[in-house]
Amino acid sequence: MAHAHPHPHSSGHDSHDGHDSSSVPGSGGSGGQDRHPHQGGHSHAHSGAHAHSGDTVDGQAEILDLDAEVLAEHLASVTSWLPTGTPPRRIVDLGCGTGAGTFALLDRFPEADVTAVDFSAAHLQRLREKACARGVDGRIRTVQADLDDTVWPDLGAPDLVWASASMHHMADPDRALRAVRDALAPGGLFVVLELAGFPRFLPENAPEERPGLEERCHAASERYHAEHVPHRGADWGPKLTAAGFTVEAERALTVNIEGSRDAAVGAYALGSLRRLRGTVADGLPAEDLAALDRLLDTDGPHSILRRDDLEVRTERTVWAARRGA
Repeated sequence: MAHAHPHPHSSGHDSHDGHDSSSVPGSGGSGGQDRHPHQGGHSHAHSGAHAHSGDTVDGQAEILDLDAEVLAEHLASVTSWLPTGTPPRRIVDLGCGTGAGTFALLDRFPEADVTAVDFSAAHLQRLREKACARGVDGRIRTVQADLDDTVWPDLGAPDLVWASASMHHMADPDRALRAVRDALAPGGLFVVLELAGFPRFLPENAPEERPGLEERCHAASERYHAEHVPHRGADWGPKLTAAGFTVEAERALTVNIEGSRDAAVGAYALGSLRRLRGTVADGLPAEDLAALDRLLDTDGPHSILRRDDLEVRTERTVWAARRGA
C-alpha cells in the first residue's frame, strides 16, 4: 500500500504505508522470505482513504494501480498460500482501494463473489470500471462505508475477509477486529496483510550528492507515523487472538524486485517518493529536501526516472486467522 491521512474510512490497500505491496510457499511459521523477479504485474493495498499531503484522488488512485501492477506476482502468491480449505464463495475486501486485492482474490477463487468496501467513492468507481473491462463486474459488489463507524453495513456473512494495509488505519482496531469476527460466517477466514514501512527504491549510496537520503526520509516518516498512525507495524497475532480468532498461519514476506528496465517501477518510485515528501518535508534538513526535489523533478538531469539502478524492496507480514465454527 502513509501520511497525513485521516483514519481509514477504510481505504485499505495502502500501496505503501509501506505501501504497499508482496510468494509465499507453505503455511504457518513466521519468517518465510521470498524474492520474486518482477513480472510486470502488480499492494498492497493501498487503499483509498489514505490522504497524503499534496495527494489528489487521481494521484492516490494512480499509485494504488502502480502498486498493483508492480507487485502482482507477490499478491498472487499470497492468495495461493492462504489456508482456506474449502474455497470461499463469499469474500469481503476491506479497504479495497482501486481493487488490487479484489482482482487477485477473484483470480484465485473463480467461483467466488467479492464485496469491495472502501470510503472513497472515486476509488470504488475506478474499481467498477476495471471490473467491467475485465468482464467480472457481475462478481463484484461495491460498498462505500467508513469502517470507523460503530455500525458496519451488512457484509453478507462472508467465508473470507481480506484486509490489506487497512487495519492499521482504524481508529479502534480492536473493535474493528471484533466486527470482522461477527461478520464472518462460522469457520470463516480473516486475512490481514500489513507492511513494515514504505518501499525502498534507491541504492544506499544514492543520490551521489546526498548518500543515504532515502533512509533519512524513512526515518523522518517513521517519526511522523509513530505519532499519527500508531498501529502501523503492530503485531496483529495477539490482537486477533484477543478478538476471538485462532491464528492458523503467519508469514513474513520479503520482496526484492529488479526494476532497472521497467517503466512501471520508475513511475511507482516517483509516485511513492512524492507521497513521502508530503509527510517528511518539515523533518528533513534543507540539503536533503533539495536533493529529494531534484529526484522528483521529472524534467531535470537528476530525475529518478533517469536512473537505471532502481529496485523495489519491501517487507510485509500476513496473518490468517479463523473464526470458530
